[in-house]
Amino acid sequence: MNMEDRKSLGIRPGDTVRVHQKIEDKGKTRIQIFEGLVLACKHGGEPGATFTVRKVASGVGVEKIFPLYSPLIDKLEIVKRSKVRRAKLYHIRNKVNREIKRQMRRMKLVSLTTESEAEAAKRMEEEAKAREEADKIKEEAKKAEAVAVDESKAEEVPEIKEEAKEKESDDLTKIEGIGPKIAETLDSAGIKTFADLAESSVDKLNEIISEVAGSHQADTWPKQASLAAAGKWDELEKLQDELHGGVDKSADGDK
Repeated sequence: MNMEDRKSLGIRPGDTVRVHQKIEDKGKTRIQIFEGLVLACKHGGEPGATFTVRKVASGVGVEKIFPLYSPLIDKLEIVKRSKVRRAKLYHIRNKVNREIKRQMRRMKLVSLTTESEAEAAKRMEEEAKAREEADKIKEEAKKAEAVAVDESKAEEVPEIKEEAKEKESDDLTKIEGIGPKIAETLDSAGIKTFADLAESSVDKLNEIISEVAGSHQADTWPKQASLAAAGKWDELEKLQDELHGGVDKSADGDK
């Protein structure tokens, strides 16, 4: 399956795909099929394009990120297409987790109904005692921590906060058009957070990523980063729905 055939498939989030992947096993090559839902597609049809596929195997969610033009992919099939309203479907992870928790609660209720009243009362009493002991341990730990903070020097507190702040960094790959390689390049240039990216000029960003292979455009990155830094994720998702690999699709249409 050549590059043009894969590009013409037009894989997009919401598609159910079947990936035939070559696996090297003891000197032999075999084909392994991975079928699941496409959660995200990055970098459009560029040479570094990737797509994320998720499936549930034995009650466990499994995700794989496949390069679109990888020679290890023997064949790509689109099993089903679904119309979705988001460019990224990562929220499905939380939805599955909530369903698992609901099932576990149902199982707990079923086990309670099968117990005798005496066994249930005894078990509940033991659980109450365990909770009380845990609460006591937490209170003692909080008191000890408060005493330790009071005894520490006031000058050391700002230093600890500054160290913690230095360790914090934002996931720049949440910006449409930025992959792991570009995020690493920006990080090495001192752009580690959404705020840093929002304050950077487009010319500076293009100069930083000029050595990264592929065609990349940073025109919309500062605008996306400013929304992410402000925590306006809904507005960011709406903006990313209008983008393709970080480029404004409406602007292409005007040309």
